[in-house]
Amino acid sequence: MSDLADIDMLAQPTANELARQKFVSALRKAALVDVGGAMKETYLEKVEPAFEKEKGRKPIHAREIRRAMEETAIFKFYSSLRYNAQEMVWESVRPQIERSLPELVATADRAAEKSPIGGTLRLNPALKVPRYVTELDVHLMPGCFHSEHTERDVAQGAIYTYGTGVFYGGLKMMTKGGGPGASIAHLLKYGYPEFKPRRILDLACTAGANTFPYIDVFPDAEVHGVDVGAPVLRYAHARAEATGRKVHFSQQNAEALDFPDESFDFVTSSFFLHEIPLKSTRAVFEECYRVLKPGGLMLHFELPPAAAVDPYYDFYLDWDALNNNEPNYAQFRAQDPRALVLDAGFAAEKYVQKQIFNWGAFPEEQFIACAKGEIEAPIIPNGGSWFTFGGWK
Repeated sequence: MSDLADIDMLAQPTANELARQKFVSALRKAALVDVGGAMKETYLEKVEPAFEKEKGRKPIHAREIRRAMEETAIFKFYSSLRYNAQEMVWESVRPQIERSLPELVATADRAAEKSPIGGTLRLNPALKVPRYVTELDVHLMPGCFHSEHTERDVAQGAIYTYGTGVFYGGLKMMTKGGGPGASIAHLLKYGYPEFKPRRILDLACTAGANTFPYIDVFPDAEVHGVDVGAPVLRYAHARAEATGRKVHFSQQNAEALDFPDESFDFVTSSFFLHEIPLKSTRAVFEECYRVLKPGGLMLHFELPPAAAVDPYYDFYLDWDALNNNEPNYAQFRAQDPRALVLDAGFAAEKYVQKQIFNWGAFPEEQFIACAKGEIEAPIIPNGGSWFTFGGWK
């Protein structure tokens, strides 16, 4: 551990702000679980039978279900509630961050100056942030990942970190130490015990929450995280140095990395690919293949492809593509993940695909059995299980 202040502990909410955040977390849970459940009941009991009576068959794809559901009161209520709750997530943490911003910036400055743990922060002011980041606020988060409001800003890193705490706060699946990075790191540990990566690269690392588990599980590894947003990287570096995690952060576009060929044993990302255009995904995969050492592994954490789920769940997932400023979401999920991996140069027999339980949300022995291939994890909504895919080089 270092003597730096933990930047995550600086922007503390007032009692009123905390009460509001708990309310927003509960509101999101109500939208996703309670109203979402009622919406599915309405579909199964009324909408699907009416569709089948008219067409002589059940709906076969998400578009048909969406057209049928859009006119129902429950779908309109669900959409309105979920959209407003999403905006409220970010708004609920904004006051405490604005109030604490000078101290947050000063803390990040000290971390960059001292770096007592030995991690690094490499920024590139000349980097052109891609339009799929600059032209819209992904997840409805004001300012997205890259906006800077003051010199050496960290506000977007703080908004993302504190906001995702509210975002997941009401979902028990996501409040027990689980999450993408922790789940993949433990999948490697238990599913591939002979594989001990020495150099790890986390793409689109944002504020580092899904990067840190790789240090925790593989303490001897050299871990790198890249992102296009300077504010989230400054924040991530300060978090890492304060909590004793040696991570090397750099501002890069994952479509054109500056790392040498064959320089990493493991390359990963968490919920990144569905937020970029398909052309960019292909470029990212080519870069992953290039920077991987022979025998290395690329493994991405993502949403399940459309072909892997039933039409109703496909419709349910596509809500984000249409309403949450994630326009590339549906196109990515429509792809064959295996084809994307093979097109990047990976051999067919080296392809990897696995649905895994969320680490921390299920008994450890159940997760380990899944990681070893002894049992399969079903697709569980709202963070219960995760879809992973990639390939060995």
